[in-house]
Amino acid sequence: MGKLYGSIEAGGTKFVCAVGDEEFTVVDKTQFPTTTPEETIAQTIAYFKTFEADLAGIAIGSFGPIDIDPSSETYGYITTTPKPGWANVDLLGQLSTAFEIPFDVTTDVNSSAYGEALARPGAESLVYYTIGTGIGAGAIQKGEFVGGLGHTEAGHTYVMAHPEDVEHGFLGVCPFHKGCLEGMASGPSLEARTGTRGELIEQDASVWDVQAFYIAQAALQATMLYRPQVIVFGGGVMAQDHMVMRVHEKFKTLLNDYLPVPDLADYIVTPAVADNGSATLGNFALAKLAAEGK
Repeated sequence: MGKLYGSIEAGGTKFVCAVGDEEFTVVDKTQFPTTTPEETIAQTIAYFKTFEADLAGIAIGSFGPIDIDPSSETYGYITTTPKPGWANVDLLGQLSTAFEIPFDVTTDVNSSAYGEALARPGAESLVYYTIGTGIGAGAIQKGEFVGGLGHTEAGHTYVMAHPEDVEHGFLGVCPFHKGCLEGMASGPSLEARTGTRGELIEQDASVWDVQAFYIAQAALQATMLYRPQVIVFGGGVMAQDHMVMRVHEKFKTLLNDYLPVPDLADYIVTPAVADNGSATLGNFALAKLAAEGK
């Protein structure tokens, strides 16, 4: 069969596990709910054991916060997550003891950013946001992840409140911060405002413009901080075709021609990799680098 590379997209709702060949084509893929650490990690190990003879490396892109510093004593641990049962879980340690192959660990959004950069030839600087149950972002500059003491937490930057939220006293759904991007623009914020799940809200509802106002602020922050060639918005909230156009409109107003940016149709976009496959592609590439000792 040749060398295979493993991808673990460890999400707070589900784990997506896949193996790919040297061209990063998916050979096999599965997913299962994120339950307890014991059950979920055992399922992950059992899946990859099927391919163990050909596996050259595995990359993990995980929900966080997660320690991605290889020199840290808690490298590969999920740390202060509010997800019940998962705080301070040694995810990498439990997986790596089951396989004698190299591993790479990063965040799920970093994996997605890496995959999107691979899918966009010439894109050396890129920011990827997921707008879903939570919000996170990964940034690539000249092929490298942006980060220092740890990974960035772009979902928890504070944003300017929309007038409708000010009027109704809505402070968001984040348990840590009042008025952060995740609290104001994640999927659960839609239901908190309207009492209706996002996928059931009509496209002409005003709440979508409120949502786009916050997402456009994320794009503005990325523009000012990183000056990327492209900003990619993935996740369930952005899966609706009308959202990216709303974000373009709000972003143009917020930027107010302060900096030159590409045509918004090319600058603020949705994923190039189909079927939420950005993280899987990125993980295959990171697993190969790990296998090569890079």
